[in-house]
Amino acid sequence: MTATATLSSKFQISIPKSVRDEQHWEAGQEFVFVPKATGVLLIPVPELGQLAGIAKGADATNYRDRQDRY
Repeated sequence: MTATATLSSKFQISIPKSVRDEQHWEAGQEFVFVPKATGVLLIPVPELGQLAGIAKGADATNYRDRQDRY
């Protein structure tokens, strides 16, 4: 079953408990809204510690530098 929510008169939406539990979202967590066609993608903003190592093994050759800009 798909979880639904209603936009309040104060433009607030309560995220259904089933979705919060499945995604492990907590109160106070920050999110970003990304417009997509006729909808919106809701993405939790990662904490700094969660970003450690995401570029491991990245090839830094031919990396653009600010010197190549006007």
